[in-house]
Amino acid sequence: MSDALDLGTKPTEAKVNNAPKGGKGSKGAKGNKGGGANYNINLVNAKDGEVVTRFPPEPSGYLHIGHAKAALLNQYFAQAYHGKLIIRFDDTNPSKEKMEFQDAILEDLELLGIKGDVVTYSSDYFQQMYDYCIQLIKDGKAYADDTPVEQMRYERTEGIASHRRERTVEENLTVFQAMTDATEEGLKNCIRAKISMTTPNKALRDPVIYRCNLTPHHRTGNKWKVYPTYDFCCPIVDSVEGVTHALRTIEYRDRNAQYEWMLKALGLRKVYIWDFSRISFVKTLLSKRKLQWFVDQKLVTGWDDPRFPTVRGVRRRGMTIEGLRTFILGQGPSKNILNFDWSLIWATNKKVIDPVAPRHVAVIKQNVVKINIEGGPAESYTEEKPKHKKNPDVGIKKIVYSSEIYIDQDDAQTFKEDEEVTLMDWGNAIMKTIHKDGDTVTGIDAVLNLEGDFRKTEKKVTWLAATDEATPAVLVDFDYLITKEKLAETDDVADFVNPHTEFKTPALADLNVREMKEGDIIQFERKGYYRLDTPYSEGSPAVFFTIPDGKVVQKYGAKK
Repeated sequence: MSDALDLGTKPTEAKVNNAPKGGKGSKGAKGNKGGGANYNINLVNAKDGEVVTRFPPEPSGYLHIGHAKAALLNQYFAQAYHGKLIIRFDDTNPSKEKMEFQDAILEDLELLGIKGDVVTYSSDYFQQMYDYCIQLIKDGKAYADDTPVEQMRYERTEGIASHRRERTVEENLTVFQAMTDATEEGLKNCIRAKISMTTPNKALRDPVIYRCNLTPHHRTGNKWKVYPTYDFCCPIVDSVEGVTHALRTIEYRDRNAQYEWMLKALGLRKVYIWDFSRISFVKTLLSKRKLQWFVDQKLVTGWDDPRFPTVRGVRRRGMTIEGLRTFILGQGPSKNILNFDWSLIWATNKKVIDPVAPRHVAVIKQNVVKINIEGGPAESYTEEKPKHKKNPDVGIKKIVYSSEIYIDQDDAQTFKEDEEVTLMDWGNAIMKTIHKDGDTVTGIDAVLNLEGDFRKTEKKVTWLAATDEATPAVLVDFDYLITKEKLAETDDVADFVNPHTEFKTPALADLNVREMKEGDIIQFERKGYYRLDTPYSEGSPAVFFTIPDGKVVQKYGAKK
């Protein structure tokens, strides 16, 4: 693996083809031979050792997989050119931001193997940005406006100039001071860049660059009553901090001209922009505002809910860091807009967990079938067996053998009397008598036949000794939180809430479950992969979350 590709990944991770290679005088990443993600994007004026990228999250929510892609790609190219990555918190809106989110973002980035060469804050530059706003006003390139929000939105849409657009410099400075002091008059105003009201690009129609906010800031307290908008802050701080290349998602494309205008109007150093497609999935919310709504409505357990696309949410569902990184890097910095099915990323994750996930047994508790086995042991006993038949390094587990065993009702329904069936990890047994109540199997009498040939049986079934060691468990599956394939920005999320998204199935699991820790990933044979969310304790079942495997079309994990 080249230095350019070594992002803290483990050697077992899938290597992304076409790793960009920085070199003296390099004008871009080379590669794209043999398929895979194309990293040959030719960053303009990218020089080895001089490239500086940045990842600027707002601390207004937890890191989701869309953010993870942006962070990974910015780190990727910083390392490809032996440059520098800045992690900068865009903390310019105190109404939404919390220290809790800031700390969580740093923790999640570290889990992803992302550590900036420096961590900075937009709030470190409040005074500079304030001074730059005054400069724009004095240069006649910004003005104070007290037009009501809805009217201003209408005028921008229709290309109608504000009646305040021709205020004098002196009047604008006076109003900006009133905003700074948060006077009654000041609170009615905002500052807008004076660009154009007739351009087809609506992002250039005199955007707001400063507004009042009386909410105390989580870092600066009550020092400021006026704050820059993201569109004003971002280009300034990028330039001031030495960023050479701003890699950001393609929905900002219409605002690139605005970004460049700000730098030119203030006489600041140029920063090159590269747009890449955001990562999105069907029936999945990536808007922090909409995710916050679910949290506020208590429709989820929090930002780490397994139905959430946050890094913490997908990890709680069973996504590994290695699987997540491999999938994201596999998409590369392409501009192509794709709406992925979740099965793709879960299939990538399966490749990570399948070789190392211990194999265990669980049977569904509802209508569980007891088989009385003639020739079985007079008393139950325990043997040690490999947890993974193909990987002895995974360790050993205990299997209890008894003359009474449990099997799933679904399996019992398929049996015929006198049929020979293989009991996995034990041997064959002949189903002599099948007892039923209507269509439900209520019990089976069988005869153990260890001399039988498992290669000749049609059915191989999992089973569990019907002893006190059978451990109560709950298997939890999930569906999408929303019913619409893709929500529009104007959609009210409340109109598309899926009323049933969590499905709990009581089960009995083997005794090894009692020793498992939260976060353990296993496979219940013939059922699928699971992550232990709540360990077993006396009187409380172990709670397992299903981990989709990508084999079938998923509804965020729940099988159709």
